[in-house]
Amino acid sequence: MKTVNVGNIKIGGNQPLALLAGPCVLEGFERSLKIGKAIKEITQRLGIPYVFKASFDKANRSSYSSFRGPGIT
Repeated sequence: MKTVNVGNIKIGGNQPLALLAGPCVLEGFERSLKIGKAIKEITQRLGIPYVFKASFDKANRSSYSSFRGPGIT
């Protein structure tokens, strides 16, 4: 399996587990920062590499009127 570098984190191949996580869609800077910091604290304590991931435009919503992202109507 191919190894991919995300910053200083190696993913794939024989690398240890890494977590890519964050909110489904960005709902504002402060909320995203709070979520990212909380996950980072947990993963650092557990020794798991962490990459923050969130969508700016979540176009695959089941309802046309659902929130898709900041500034998108």
